[in-house]
Amino acid sequence: MEFTHLGRLGLKVGRLCLGTMNFGPETTEPDSHAIMDRALEHGINFFDTANVYGRSKGVGATETIIGNWFAKGGGRREKVVLATKVYGEMGPWPNESRLSALAIRTACEGSLRRLQTDHIDLYQMHHVYREADWAELWQAFETLVQQGKVLYVGSSNFAGWHIARANETARERRFLGLVSEQCLYNLNDRMSELEVLPACEAYGMGVIPWSPLAGGLLGGVLGKIEGGRRSGEWVQEDLPKYRDRIEAYEAFCAELGEAPADVALAWLLANPVVAAPIIGPRTTEQLDGSLRALELTLDEATMAGLDEIFPGPGGAAPEAYAW
Repeated sequence: MEFTHLGRLGLKVGRLCLGTMNFGPETTEPDSHAIMDRALEHGINFFDTANVYGRSKGVGATETIIGNWFAKGGGRREKVVLATKVYGEMGPWPNESRLSALAIRTACEGSLRRLQTDHIDLYQMHHVYREADWAELWQAFETLVQQGKVLYVGSSNFAGWHIARANETARERRFLGLVSEQCLYNLNDRMSELEVLPACEAYGMGVIPWSPLAGGLLGGVLGKIEGGRRSGEWVQEDLPKYRDRIEAYEAFCAELGEAPADVALAWLLANPVVAAPIIGPRTTEQLDGSLRALELTLDEATMAGLDEIFPGPGGAAPEAYAW
């Protein structure tokens, strides 16, 4: 496993981040534990979850599965850079969601209890909360850091100007501010290149792309369908819109002699602002298969060919559209 600094931090994380959203709803607890054990065997030390994951099994179910795995001992917790998120509804009462100081404190205590740990390495705001002032948010996170319950604070699904506002407010308070952004970013969805990625680069934040395979669209979906395998709901909705593009992509990957999923991950890893794409395996076999991307280097001609199939927004804003 290759390791890199998470943005400007001294903290090092593996170049692939283990996403756990399938743990509980799609993957049983024993199988989830097996995947996490295999991840450590491969040197994957960066695990991402959220307090709302596991909805069909009950909110908090995924964190509970991870906590039970930590409880097995063997240095499991010590080896993992643990990231979770706060924002979503954890109950019916007004302050059991979003990002008031009370909601942040309550959610953190709940996550610590379910995860069976005394601290969260990276505590991420799952979405921006426009109704709260940054003074309130930073005061809440500063308190958690001072108490040793949180080490770093990150964002998810923020716009570039949200990132700038958050970090400038943190600077005024002499607080570290945001250290990472978890955003939607893949070959088929490159809007983050306009403002989010440049903002992260400017503030020294590590980017943790979610849905690196576009919900399966970039995972060789046409070949799987031809093989009689059923595609997911997102893919069924998106494939008609992007079929020509995906056909060209899978043909391009076939010429390279590489699996589409590996090329999609390798393309993300080639971007210096990207710390670790989040992979969400449902089985240990899927986890094992993701590692090929770490060995794959895409040359300039290949990168240019991918740009032709999946044209981005034209660069960073405003240069991409202003004159």
